[in-house]
Amino acid sequence: MAKNLQKVQKQISKKRGGLDALHANSRDSKRLQRASGREGKLARLAAEHVRGRQIYYSIEGIATALSDEDLAQLVTRYLARYTPELTQLRQERRKGRPPSKREETLTQREEAEAKEFSTGFWIPDLGSQDNLRRLKGWNGDWSALTNVDFVRLSSDGKKLKSTFPPRGLS
Repeated sequence: MAKNLQKVQKQISKKRGGLDALHANSRDSKRLQRASGREGKLARLAAEHVRGRQIYYSIEGIATALSDEDLAQLVTRYLARYTPELTQLRQERRKGRPPSKREETLTQREEAEAKEFSTGFWIPDLGSQDNLRRLKGWNGDWSALTNVDFVRLSSDGKKLKSTFPPRGLS
């Protein structure tokens, strides 16, 4: 049985009516829905995994617990990770030309993360030495983050403690 969305679409398009002649509750339309849901879930999990790895690699050089100001600097440095590539893409673009897909993607991602930072950005609490030790021993498994404390840090300096992982990390 095909699991990939492209494979399912290819198999269905070979039939007599193709993709245009599908009934809303037919077996083939349900196969398409399951395959597209699976693709979306895999893409979401891959994005979360990449973000978790980026957080993990950004704390490798930290030896002691961080203050609130250091946490805010760490988050702003994390949010500015695409700035050099964006400036290079903007400089390479000729005058009057539309932005490239990569530039649009990076700009949208940067804007979304800046908006998230203004409302509250969930990060592991690096203010406690015990939490830092747990994070450095993290094996990359999301279920292992249940024993790590998280804080919600916003751009105006507010810090809200939380002992549970945010939605999407559990």
